[in-house]
Amino acid sequence: MAMSSSKDPLHGKTLEMQVNELVAHFGWSVLASRVNINCFKSDPSVKSSLKFLRRTPWARKEVETLYLDALSEMELTKTAHPANSPWTQRRGN
Repeated sequence: MAMSSSKDPLHGKTLEMQVNELVAHFGWSVLASRVNINCFKSDPSVKSSLKFLRRTPWARKEVETLYLDALSEMELTKTAHPANSPWTQRRGN
């Protein structure tokens, strides 16, 4: 008997995974233009972004919405360029 999987596209995706995928796909400057928060604009890092997003529900919701909107585009990019996946290589950040 097969286990049923969640239909929620965010199921199993931590906030850190979402931020890392968005940064890998868009870069910090585009991400900052899409979600207008200082932690994406001024000396951005995943650590500082997560700290802010975890305590700021409206900003977290914007990031999750952008992630969901960009999900199909990111999947196409991963399929076309698997070597560019943040999960297959380490980057110095």
